[in-house]
Amino acid sequence: MLADSPRMTLDLPYIVLGACVGFIVGITGVGGGSLMTPALVLLFGIHPATAVGTDLLYAATTKSFGSLVHGMRRNVDWRVVGLLGLGSVPAALVMLLCLSQLGAHSEFMTRMITSALGIALLITAASLVFRRMLMAMRRSGEERSVRRNAALTVLTGAIIGVLVSISSVGAGAIGVSALLLLYPSYATSRIVGTDIAHAVPLTLVAGMGHWLTGSVNLPMLASLTSGSVPAIIVGSYLAPRLPEVGLRYILALVLVIVGGKLIVT
Repeated sequence: MLADSPRMTLDLPYIVLGACVGFIVGITGVGGGSLMTPALVLLFGIHPATAVGTDLLYAATTKSFGSLVHGMRRNVDWRVVGLLGLGSVPAALVMLLCLSQLGAHSEFMTRMITSALGIALLITAASLVFRRMLMAMRRSGEERSVRRNAALTVLTGAIIGVLVSISSVGAGAIGVSALLLLYPSYATSRIVGTDIAHAVPLTLVAGMGHWLTGSVNLPMLASLTSGSVPAIIVGSYLAPRLPEVGLRYILALVLVIVGGKLIVT
């Protein structure tokens, strides 16, 4: 039986988990939801709805720092952020309404969230493995019309909004992969900065929605955040000195195994 942690103080295991996830995110740039949510569900026995809701507010907090840095370095296209949000925020609100009506902790929604999380992890793993192919397609791709690209960006945001609100996965690797194809002329740093900036309001809205339905564990959130923030800084500092490609493939393998386990559970 899945159970939520009742403790109301900083918990060392959650601090360590936050630090591990933060360190990996700092090195690879992969969204914490791909790692944090399945770890909470499979390792700590947290209910999927609570794991998703807590991770969303965790992501909103940690990615705010990254968004601030990228914004100061002018690595954010705020027009694209607005287009993504135009699709993602309404889609997230619709999914949150569905969750509240069906019962986030009901057996049906538990199964739905677990399956959606597993599928999202497999998609994330594929985006990691085929990142070089996406980069090649990006370099050889032609620029689309402004209107068509805007429509595709809004649609991309809507898809990400659905995935994030129900599984907390999608705003990281999946979002970056989509933007690489939609905006081939953008520097990678601008793609990453734009994706992080978009993730902040999306995860905040989705996280607050889960909080209103009682699907957020605030003490656990505090523990995770206290471990992750310094670890993200350390990971970002060490990233240029470590074999990022090898780490990305190892991470993709882990995501495939965990995603498969969640789907068949």
